[in-house]
Amino acid sequence: MGFLDGMIGGMVGAAMVPVVNSLLEQHGGVQGIVNQFETNGLGSTVNSWVQQGPNHPVAPEHVQKAFGDQTLNELAAKAGMTPQELAAKLAQVLPHTVDALTPDGVVPKA
Repeated sequence: MGFLDGMIGGMVGAAMVPVVNSLLEQHGGVQGIVNQFETNGLGSTVNSWVQQGPNHPVAPEHVQKAFGDQTLNELAAKAGMTPQELAAKLAQVLPHTVDALTPDGVVPKA
């Protein structure tokens, strides 16, 4: 995941690389991340990240809704930031992360 690590680090700082990797691991990879957003009414947003073309933005509060307070609190504590800061950074990086992990416009099966 060298390319992905470099992209995440360049966008929001190297401290976010293990956070994003942990989020991917906890939720079963890209498929799990996509499912979290779809389950919370953000299917069209997350599908724009998977499909070819521009990525729709996501608000930090939608990231918080998709993953829940407990997950964000745990990851924020590990990263040394508030859950609100973490949600804002994830809102920046998740569209690009999912896009990079689905280059053919298809979610890989876990």
